[in-house]
Amino acid sequence: MKHLAYLNKYLYKYRWRLIPGFIFVVISNYFGVLPAQVIRIAFDLVKENIGLYQLFAGFDRQALVYQVFGYSLLLFGALVLLLALIRGLFLFLMRQTIILTSRHIEYDLKNEIYSHYQKLDMAFFRANNTGDLMNRVTEDVSRVRGYLGPALMHSVNILVIFVMVITAMFNVNAHLAVYALLPIPILSIIVLYVNKIINQRSQVIQERLSSMSSFVQETFSGIRVIKSYNRESNKQNAFEEESVAYKDASISLIKVQAFFFPLIVLLTGLSTVITIYIGGIEVMKGSITSGNIAEFIVYVNQLTFPVMSIAWITSLVQRAAASQKRINEFLKTTPTILSPTTADFKLQGHLEFQEVSFTYPNTGITALKNVSFHVKPDQLLAVIGRTGSGKSTIARLLMRMYDTDEGKVMIDGQDIKTINLHDYRSQVGFVPQEVFLFSDTIGRNIAFGLDTLDMAVVEKAAKQAALYENIMRFEHQFETEIGERGLTLSGGQKQRLSIARALAIQPQVLVFDDCLSAVDTKTEEEILQNLRPVLRGKSALFIAHRISSIKNADHILLLDKESIIEQGTHDDLIAQGGAYFDLYQKQLLEEQES
Repeated sequence: MKHLAYLNKYLYKYRWRLIPGFIFVVISNYFGVLPAQVIRIAFDLVKENIGLYQLFAGFDRQALVYQVFGYSLLLFGALVLLLALIRGLFLFLMRQTIILTSRHIEYDLKNEIYSHYQKLDMAFFRANNTGDLMNRVTEDVSRVRGYLGPALMHSVNILVIFVMVITAMFNVNAHLAVYALLPIPILSIIVLYVNKIINQRSQVIQERLSSMSSFVQETFSGIRVIKSYNRESNKQNAFEEESVAYKDASISLIKVQAFFFPLIVLLTGLSTVITIYIGGIEVMKGSITSGNIAEFIVYVNQLTFPVMSIAWITSLVQRAAASQKRINEFLKTTPTILSPTTADFKLQGHLEFQEVSFTYPNTGITALKNVSFHVKPDQLLAVIGRTGSGKSTIARLLMRMYDTDEGKVMIDGQDIKTINLHDYRSQVGFVPQEVFLFSDTIGRNIAFGLDTLDMAVVEKAAKQAALYENIMRFEHQFETEIGERGLTLSGGQKQRLSIARALAIQPQVLVFDDCLSAVDTKTEEEILQNLRPVLRGKSALFIAHRISSIKNADHILLLDKESIIEQGTHDDLIAQGGAYFDLYQKQLLEEQES
């Protein structure tokens, strides 16, 4: 239960909803216990009236006795029905308070987890797969709600009914009550033993479910690659293996429960047999009436469902504990990137790296070593180099997705760690290398960074990104649904849409991370031509692998082996005749051959 203790803050928050619910539990069980006493009186009345009826055999009064007897039974039957209806009303109110409260807590918990996810840094998301993240905020929270709602409600219900019924039984006859309740301690020992097994197997089930969710999510995300390589059957077999592992884990839990439930039925049935046997002896002694035996049988039957539900409640609690443990693991994860709550920050555009070195925390791969440069407003800095040289890492550090190991990233003379990230990022237009588009319209994807959908701004950004004409060819133009991750768009169109998204927020700093790799040379030139007026008075970092994209930059950095090996203008670097010149010649030759 230590893992579920995290939820106590929610139970306290909704205490004024839960307390009436618990009161309704008490009242409903009170009206549930009363019918047993009515049945006892009715049973004794039947015995007495049968004797009276036989006494008046042959007399006219026998018909009157029969009539009174019939009316009495009808009255007792109506009374039992009335008590059942009253109990049903309070059971309804009980569910309307406790179960609805569990839904409110489920809502709060999901929002807390999702909000916490938003605060975590990129290192966390690189270390955890998407399917597992989704499973913890959906399936795990649903299992936790099972504890907050049904398990909590029935646990209180069982406790109350046990106290009321056992008290009533001892008030009637303590000797008979002891014998009737004799199987309960045996059941308690069994529950303690089975609890441990259920907990272990529930945790395995959740792990298998997360693994299967991750596999399915990855399969659907990469469905085009799977179909291109005809690997459907291979993936189907792999999914069957995941499904079998989940099925086996589930069956192992069901086997325990399948043994548990019949055992409970046996023990409760044994209580009924003991009640009738010992009760008969007590009747012969004259310490109780035959109506008390009927009353006791009702009491024992009232304990049957609560005792049987112990296994189900135990399963709910243990599975919820296993799920909450998984949730707590993430909620206790603290982001390494912390945003200070400083005064509003107005970005001017002075960007500087001071002897920056960085190694990725999860892989241990060194990306940058002692990199230094300075970008001023109204200046375009270009970064070029082979794959793995650290180009994209510069962009990520500039967006503070990671913090440097050594050195500093300075923004307008301030360490980036001292600047409020919300203010800073809202003034930076970032075009990542891996384009991500949402399952929405083209217009809304471009306006993603805006608070409202301003079509004038959206259209202007689309024109600047050389995408406007393509959009106008679509049947629904800016209202075109692009499908999951932009499935209906080409690679070049996706990149240009991503550029338009960055331009739409009219940022002071623009960071382009190899965002023109999927467009042809003519479109690239058009985009660069459109960007020139946009970049006036702003700072820009342009990462590329084609020299044609960056030859007009104010300053160029050539990276190799995590360090800057050459820098200067395009003409200066060509004149040096070094690595940049060799790369330029090689790309010219490739263009001529193509």
